[in-house]
Order: sequence, then C-alpha cells, then structure tokens
Amino acid sequence: MRNYWLCVTTKDNWEIIKKKKLWGVSKSNREILNRAKPGDFLVFYIKGKIVGGAFEIMSDPVYDERKVFSTKGHTENETFPHRVHLKPLTIPSNPVKIEKVIKHVSFISSKEKWTAHFRRAMRNIPKEDYEEILTVLKKT
Repeated sequence: MRNYWLCVTTKDNWEIIKKKKLWGVSKSNREILNRAKPGDFLVFYIKGKIVGGAFEIMSDPVYDERKVFSTKGHTENETFPHRVHLKPLTIPSNPVKIEKVIKHVSFISSKEKWTAHFRRAMRNIPKEDYEEILTVLKKT
C-alpha cells in the first residue's frame, strides 16, 4: 500500500533535495522515515510558506552521516543521516504559496491555525490531500 507524506524543509535544503534527489531527516525523526517505502510519494513544504514540489521515494531508508544538507537553523553537527533517494514528479518553476494549498486539504482542520501541521520533518497525509496539492502544483 502506497503512503503519502508531507515533508518540511528549509529553502537551502530544498535546493539540495532537488539537485541531489535525496531526502534526509534527523535521528529524532528516523522512526517516521522508516515507515516510508519505495513507491511512496512526498510533497515538500518549504519554510517561508511555500510548497515546492513532489517526489517518489526510490529506495529504502539508508543511514549516511556524510554532510550533504545545510545546517542553517539546526545544530551545526546535524547531518540528517536517515535518507531516501528520490525521483522528481512535479516541480513547478515557481513554488506555490501555502495559502493556495491549505483550502484544499482535509488534514488541516483549522485553516487559521495551519502552522502546527508543518512543525515536524515529515507526516503522513491522506491520498486525496496529496492529489489536491499535486493539482495545485501542476497549475503553476
């Protein structure tokens, strides 16, 4: 069964994700990444109130401490060592403002207090919400 995930990243790491086709989380978030499997879909929220794009997971999670990701806004020694390889699905040339997405998704029940849903590195979302976000991304 395929799962759908919302991932939260920074602008700096979004550029790395697109270039390297790699997603990584900290040790404290490894359990949630370990629930993700090849064939699952990810959509990325970029801090700054934008949605960047969608990817498919292409590998099982791996552990790699080599420095790839930016630590800006994190502890200096964070390497986000729990990682999966990705395949791009939809990456619009201009990211979409989160306000265009919020009104279409069910996992955000209070549309005024949406920020609480974007605090963890990764969370499972309903398939229908993923498809709604993808539709918005493709219109851009």
